[in-house]
Amino acid sequence: MTAHASLPRRAAAELIGTAGLLVVVIGSGLQAAELSRDTGVALIANSLASAIGLGLIITLFGPLSGAHLNPVVTLTSWWARRTGGEGLGGREAFVYTAAQTAGAIGGALLAEAMFGRTPGTFSTQVRDGGHLLIGEVVATAGLVLVIQGLGRIGRTRLIPAAVAAYIAAAIWFTSSGSFANPAGTIGRSFSDSFTGIAPESLPGFVAAQLAGGILGLALAALLYGRGAGTGAGARTSRTAKPVPVAVPVETAAPAPLSETGPGDGSGPGKAAYEPVG
Repeated sequence: MTAHASLPRRAAAELIGTAGLLVVVIGSGLQAAELSRDTGVALIANSLASAIGLGLIITLFGPLSGAHLNPVVTLTSWWARRTGGEGLGGREAFVYTAAQTAGAIGGALLAEAMFGRTPGTFSTQVRDGGHLLIGEVVATAGLVLVIQGLGRIGRTRLIPAAVAAYIAAAIWFTSSGSFANPAGTIGRSFSDSFTGIAPESLPGFVAAQLAGGILGLALAALLYGRGAGTGAGARTSRTAKPVPVAVPVETAAPAPLSETGPGDGSGPGKAAYEPVG
């Protein structure tokens, strides 16, 4: 069963979904750090909670908005429409991105307050270095490829589980900890914790994520062709069926590492997406 939602309702789904993602990522990071002094154990707990939470959020909000939860996923949907496929229009993409960013910041503040910390304290966790930026490019490109690949071969129902599994793995195999989500990265700058990232590190990470998104699209076109299926994140107006996206989950990682949020969903109205299970 799919929902036929108006743009305001879809924007609300993106805002709430992204906020929920940040609550899971930051909250589980805070809890893990309190319960264990072992960074590896804390990261295992944080990565598992983040992946499970992401999969549930995509499954829940996918039929409404496509569950992009990630500006990169939204931009790939916009590009799909620009190149003749199904996807979001420019106005819709702007609204989605604004909702995701606001939701990420709100989710970070809520997580901080929930653990008795002072909301709004910027992170002091500086994450710089070319190797971390390469990690973000790889993490984001892989996320987009997973979403686009499954969408183009007609297996969109696997996206929630596949994206969650990819994020859980990428948190460990990338040097950056797989933030792979501009909105989530901005939100995490509002948490001076295990999962945070200092504001001065944002430009490099966001640029790397955008570059990774472009690389992911290029790889998908090379492997599956430009017209092979609607793909995740293809959301066209009210006549288009939303495909669930996997928002690159923003996961917390130790100082040298980092974070979803996405996935790619489809556009407006009718969703070709059907909940898993």
